[in-house]
Amino acid sequence: MIRRKSSGGAHASITAFCLAATILFAAGTWADELPKESVLPLSLATKAVQGAMEACKKDGYRVSVSVVDRAGVLRAMGRADGAGSHTVDSSRKKAYTAASSRRPTTELAELIAKVPTLQALREMNPDILILGGGLPIEISGEVVGGIGVGGAPGAHLDDACAQAGLDTIGAAPKIPSAK
Repeated sequence: MIRRKSSGGAHASITAFCLAATILFAAGTWADELPKESVLPLSLATKAVQGAMEACKKDGYRVSVSVVDRAGVLRAMGRADGAGSHTVDSSRKKAYTAASSRRPTTELAELIAKVPTLQALREMNPDILILGGGLPIEISGEVVGGIGVGGAPGAHLDDACAQAGLDTIGAAPKIPSAK
């Protein structure tokens, strides 16, 4: 008796190939539907930190400066010699709050003062700090992160140093005029 070899292996290979081609084609189509987002490069984040720290140093303030990406994840951070240890967390939280809300933290603090029912915003999560010194980083019309400064003797001074950091990287101004 002569046996014929089964061609099941060939059919399985052809089926697998067709399935793989279909998945690749569909993945390419789905990829076109994914949102495109700009990313804040580490080089710009570092440059913004340096710009803010230099502005504060010129005025005699020892501060910490943090820059986060659009999701609030830390990209760069610096603490000046002699800056209080609490300024590390405050700068990061201000940057997070500015990036998350896409607005200056001073603006949020003023809003909460005017509308007390919004006090709950402070408790949304433990990373929020509604205190002046945090600014969103907007480049080409898109918020790509946030910068936060902590340690100057007043929120308006933290804001001015943060704005100097934005100016250093060519981001859109967020306060009327830097100090």
